[in-house]
Amino acid sequence: MWRLRTLLLLFCICAGCVSRASGVIEVYGYLGRDVDVSCPYDRGYESYDKYLCKNECGNDDVLITTPGTKNGRFSISDQRNVLKFIVTISSLSFSDAGKYWCGVSRSGKDLYYEVKLIITHDSCCSKVDKIQSHEEDSVSITCPYAAKYQSKVKFVCRGNQTSTCLQRAVITSETTSSGRFTINDDRMSGKFTVTISRLTGEDSGPYLCGVQSNAGLQGFSAVHLEVKEWCCIRSSNMTGAEGRAVTFQCPYPPRHRDNRKFLCKGDHRSNCTDMVTNGSRFTLQDNVSSSSFSVTVSKLEAGDSGTYWCGSDPWWREGNYTKIELSVFLQHDTAISTITGKPPTVAVLIVAFSVIVLVLTLLFIWAIRRRKCHKKQEAEVFAVTNVRKSVDAEEEETRPDVYSNQEFVGRAQQSSSYDYDNVSEDQPEYENFVRTEEIYCNQGVQRANMH
Repeated sequence: MWRLRTLLLLFCICAGCVSRASGVIEVYGYLGRDVDVSCPYDRGYESYDKYLCKNECGNDDVLITTPGTKNGRFSISDQRNVLKFIVTISSLSFSDAGKYWCGVSRSGKDLYYEVKLIITHDSCCSKVDKIQSHEEDSVSITCPYAAKYQSKVKFVCRGNQTSTCLQRAVITSETTSSGRFTINDDRMSGKFTVTISRLTGEDSGPYLCGVQSNAGLQGFSAVHLEVKEWCCIRSSNMTGAEGRAVTFQCPYPPRHRDNRKFLCKGDHRSNCTDMVTNGSRFTLQDNVSSSSFSVTVSKLEAGDSGTYWCGSDPWWREGNYTKIELSVFLQHDTAISTITGKPPTVAVLIVAFSVIVLVLTLLFIWAIRRRKCHKKQEAEVFAVTNVRKSVDAEEEETRPDVYSNQEFVGRAQQSSSYDYDNVSEDQPEYENFVRTEEIYCNQGVQRANMH
């Protein structure tokens, strides 16, 4: 049966009886993903069997047929209400690329449609156009396409994954605007343009331009957008003492020599106040020979701290400005400001004062204790010295008394035989007792000195 069908297929190809709605049907698939092969048929064939075969459509080339629904990586569904059947091939590999035939079985010769399956990597592209812009500006991405896609849906998505680009599209030609994105299709030139306004740094990255066709997503082109930070010729930080003056230096391009120069204050350039016009303490002086101007601020106040922008371009184009961060501090805080590089806050001042008081207190306590200790040591030395001197003096005074008492004891012993009757009444009876007591005292002193 299949050999006869193969012969009939070859005969039809040679005779030109293979029906092609619009030439060969091209289908694009992505490596590792699934692809749907859509096979149309004419009315009246709804109940006929359908199949998909490859190459010459021999017995081994038939991949799947109805009324079955699945065969390995192939599945089929007959959508009779729209007169087409769809074969899904999953987990595509490069070997799946090639020529296929959508067939409708009928008596006599079958009805065939030729399909060409193209397998590509799920990324794009070998050529990438690079464009740059700046924050808060706008940028346009131009996407060319072939003339045959004039009436097709155009779109732009982020990233480089082509298989899901349409589902992730930031905008399509079916809607002219979406948020910050707008699209304009110029069919005469074969290009469509997507404009992104109010750019931010997060808008940087790869983008894909795509065209949707009956065969899948085609006509991709790649763009890499770099959004640069909006800034200035230079940026600087300055400090000034309250009540004193400070001078800003602002260079400008030589071509701006005749432009009006200005200095404004504000967190953002689009919302700042002209200080030269509105501030009497701000004086501007232009030096054309050096392509720069200076602004002097007199009698600085605490409220002068903040962000300043000076320039010569009223259209605020990137690169023509100087951004200055000014910090104003109190004069008596100069030492702390010099150390930290920033004007001191109340908390910093309190902490610094507390540390100084603590250090001075500890030094004072240490000095008092050291003085007390020194005096105590002197007193102890003085006391020891006096005691020693006293002991030495007593030793010197005691020695002759001992000898004297010894003589007295000898005399007392000699006179022990005195007759009490011959003792004079004028002499007290206890005279000898007193002297004996003195002997004992002197002997005690002597023993102490001996020790």
